[in-house]
Amino acid sequence: MGALRIEAGKNPYDRELSNLIGELSTRSDAFRVMWGSQDVYVFSQSTKRLNHPLVGDLELDQETMTLPDESGLSVVVYSAPSGTAAEEGLKLLASWSATTGQEQHPESTSKLRP
Repeated sequence: MGALRIEAGKNPYDRELSNLIGELSTRSDAFRVMWGSQDVYVFSQSTKRLNHPLVGDLELDQETMTLPDESGLSVVVYSAPSGTAAEEGLKLLASWSATTGQEQHPESTSKLRP
């Protein structure tokens, strides 16, 4: 709901968006009550739970950073807290990726010469 309110605030004359909000308000009592509460919150930090096919469940910290221009783009960064199973899973994936990448592209590995 917060993201929709932010978008409506950025584009107050967007007819399609206004029509959508109007339609949702007339068809949903729950939407009308939430929209009327005027709560706006943009989540810049949260926890994301993923299930990776190789390492299983990962619980990662997520931080979203909006770029300082008018593009509306954001950068999303995921990290694992130290000492967690998610950290071990990411380390395993990094190791697996490095090994798999070398097998697929052996010419990219540099050899040291005396």
